[in-house]
Amino acid sequence: MNAIVAVDQKWGIGKDGCLLAAIPGDLKYFKKMTMGKVIVMGRATFDTLPGKRPLPGRTNIVLSRDPEFQPDCTVCRSMEELYKELEQYDQEDIYIIGGQSVYNIMLDCCKRILITKIDQTCVADCHFPNLDLQQDWELVNEGEQYEEAGISYRFTEYKRREK
Repeated sequence: MNAIVAVDQKWGIGKDGCLLAAIPGDLKYFKKMTMGKVIVMGRATFDTLPGKRPLPGRTNIVLSRDPEFQPDCTVCRSMEELYKELEQYDQEDIYIIGGQSVYNIMLDCCKRILITKIDQTCVADCHFPNLDLQQDWELVNEGEQYEEAGISYRFTEYKRREK
C-alpha cells in the first residue's frame, strides 16, 4: 500500500480543509501516479474534490461513519470494512490520499510514500508525520527542484525499511 501527500517544511498538509497550495505540477503528478489505481480518503478529503465527486479514472473509496453520506463511489463505514474492501485489490495499486486522520490510521499499512516537498513553511492545521525523524522510513528518491508561481518544490519517495 502507498500514500501520496504534499507537505511544507514543517510537514504541514492543510489548512481549514484545503491544501496548503494548489501547484499545477503537483496536481499533474498526483493524477499521473493515481490514475487507474485505488484511492482511499476520508470524508473531509472527498468534500474537497472538484464538485464533491469521485476522481475519474480511479477506484474511489471513502471512509465515513455518516449513514447519510452516499456518494457515487464505495463508502466504508469502519476500518474493518475498509480492510475487507481493500483485500480485493493489488496492494501496490492502493494510494492513501488523506486527510490527516486517515494518513495516521493507515501509515502502518504503507510500504511506500510519495511526498511532494514544498520548500516553504505555510500556516497549517493538519500535519503528516515527519518521516525524516522515523527510523522505519528512508528517503530513497529525491527529484529535481521545480518552481511554479513562486513556489519551489520537489517530488520525493520514501520506503519502509525492511525489518
